[in-house]
Amino acid sequence: MENTRYSTLVELEAGLDFVRQSPTDTGRLELIVRRPQVGEREIINEAVLSRETGLVGDTWILRGSSRTSDGSPHPDMQLTLMNSRVISLLTRTKDQWALAGDQLFVDLDLSVANIPPGTQLAIGSAVVEITAQPHTGCQKFAARFGQEALIFVNSPIRRELHLRGVNARVIQPGKIQIGDVVKKSKGVGA
Repeated sequence: MENTRYSTLVELEAGLDFVRQSPTDTGRLELIVRRPQVGEREIINEAVLSRETGLVGDTWILRGSSRTSDGSPHPDMQLTLMNSRVISLLTRTKDQWALAGDQLFVDLDLSVANIPPGTQLAIGSAVVEITAQPHTGCQKFAARFGQEALIFVNSPIRRELHLRGVNARVIQPGKIQIGDVVKKSKGVGA
């Protein structure tokens, strides 16, 4: 599942208009990835979201966070969502999307202008809320997609677009599956 060729900054810039055309109110869940162990990725067709554990079977609940005072898992970082159009610019095939480490890949405008923190998204029978915790690219991201991809998603102007994605927490538990509608339901951005 290794990314054998990195996209150049020129290629990424050329795809930015395509990303900006993402649906704003109603999108689609394109991929679900569970992380059963550190460094492992499991592409699944359906999942259960839980208030206590996030994506059931994922290791979020076992991962500590430097953003909590006691090093426990951060409750506002249960899930990460990434725009499917962005990840498609970074990879050559859909089976490489899972390298990003995000759990949900959606065709939806994730920009701060469209879904600010507090926005709730209905996915299947679940509801998640976008949180204020930043989700930025790191050295692992650069190793998987190239240094130019890291520059692309982390530039100040693109951070407003949330090209690297957003953090979320589960508000209403439920089932989700690939192909589900992702719809702004309530909260700040709805």
